[in-house]
Amino acid sequence: MSDLEIARNAQMQPIAELAEAQYGIGAEQLEPYGHYKAKLSLDYIAGLPAAEDGKLILTTAVSPTPAGEGKTTTTVGLGDALNRIGRKTMICLREPSLGPCFGVKGGAAGGGYAQVVPMEDINLHFTGDLHAIGAAHNLLAAMVDNHLTHGNALNLDPRLITWRRVLDMNDRSLRKIVTSLGGTANGFPREGGFDTTAASEVMAIFCLAGSLADLKQRLGSIVVGYTRTERQPVRARDLKAAGAMAVLLRDAFKPNLVQTLENNLALVHGGPFANIAHGCNSVVATRTALKLADYVVTEAGFGADLGAEKFIDIKCRVAGLKPAAAVLVATVRALKYHGGAGLDDLQCENLPALNGGLTNLERHYRTITTHYGLPCVVCINHFTHDSEAEIDGVIRRVEALGGRAIITRHWADGSAGATELARAVVDIADNHTGGHRYVYPEDMPLWRKIEEIAVNVYGAGSVVASTRVRAQIDELDKTCRNFPVCIAKTQMSFSVDMNLRGAPSGHTVEISEVRLAGGAGFIVAVAGNMMTMPGLPKIPAAEKIDLDGDGNICGLF
Repeated sequence: MSDLEIARNAQMQPIAELAEAQYGIGAEQLEPYGHYKAKLSLDYIAGLPAAEDGKLILTTAVSPTPAGEGKTTTTVGLGDALNRIGRKTMICLREPSLGPCFGVKGGAAGGGYAQVVPMEDINLHFTGDLHAIGAAHNLLAAMVDNHLTHGNALNLDPRLITWRRVLDMNDRSLRKIVTSLGGTANGFPREGGFDTTAASEVMAIFCLAGSLADLKQRLGSIVVGYTRTERQPVRARDLKAAGAMAVLLRDAFKPNLVQTLENNLALVHGGPFANIAHGCNSVVATRTALKLADYVVTEAGFGADLGAEKFIDIKCRVAGLKPAAAVLVATVRALKYHGGAGLDDLQCENLPALNGGLTNLERHYRTITTHYGLPCVVCINHFTHDSEAEIDGVIRRVEALGGRAIITRHWADGSAGATELARAVVDIADNHTGGHRYVYPEDMPLWRKIEEIAVNVYGAGSVVASTRVRAQIDELDKTCRNFPVCIAKTQMSFSVDMNLRGAPSGHTVEISEVRLAGGAGFIVAVAGNMMTMPGLPKIPAAEKIDLDGDGNICGLF
């Protein structure tokens, strides 16, 4: 059966009954969205006892490939398996974006027999959170243009406006546009553009804020542009926009409670881009889960060089989180791809390609254990065409690193296919007392932070930037030195060239642009040509999505 068919045949239980039975959450603390999904009251979250947090487990992966690695599927399967072996566990995931669902990636609710449900709802409009984030973002954009129209008392330079608009859909034609055409009644014409909603700074703020008060303060700190003469930043609070934006986000800010196919509770909340932002679910959902469960399994977008680094250096630093262990997801076919095999040949045994691609896994493993300071277990996410020789090759290479690799079959068998992984995770998490390490100290100059990430995590030989970009970074360093750095680069390679597979070393990372995310509280350093509004492929997933004669959704993966 397809993922959709499996999800549709799930024996879901009313979410209020599960919340009461598993965590003692009363119905009065839930805001139901139908029978199987609900928002959790912020009053309930604020009243949680100040007990010791559960253990936080990060799921990350090797560098992504077009074949897919199953990181979300593994997160769900591991969470179910931990519950299966008697460990009270909750998973925390990001919300899917409509753009990828109708574009290349498909859904983001897991797969096979390791999914969160109701899958159709989660992958489509869910509880409306992304729409609320888009509305708040675009309200600020409208207030910027309205301010220009009505006198521009803040002396905002139309040429230096940095706040674009967003849309939760992939539409390349909107990347660069001209607004306000048609005469003086429509305002002042200027260049603008659209990003995908997942790339919005409002989304990053939404996922990093610890409370509604913190959310409002961060929204007010958003920089929308700069003044004409002094080049001083103009912020959302200067436009008196933060309050109205917070109003639009008030209900969305409450975490969403759903369930897995095996009826274990899960929090699915927020969904920032893992390039231009930090690629993790919301802080409020993660903190809530840590108060409720003994183990919390979460994920960070893309590979351990992007998502995991930002999870550590941005999310954990901002929220004071202390991960206990990491799971590095790899597939035989992904490693063969990194070893030079073509997409059409990944189902055939190819030990030379596998051995070449294992360099990618090795670097990610060393990054997690050496630079992040976390114990790590490697999950070999099994596919039907994997040969025994290939699997043995991965296991031997990981053992040579001093680690442990475990083959899992949760996609086909649910929690029963990941119990060995669950026991290994419990073992390393319960015996880890050393905390974790950041890649760079908070007070390091911004340029040095970029170098630390590029050299130690990406394996680069040098970092370069134009005189103009270096001057921008030096200027930001005067007021924002303590900000983390969020490097936006291709997820497909350690380098800025998506075609360099495996583990390239000694390459040059060029920083082409730098942006201040004043509300989110980090500096975005764009490496190479990083787009914030993806386009649809030649054959988008949307072509296969339809309603059948009975009104049921089909073709959603």
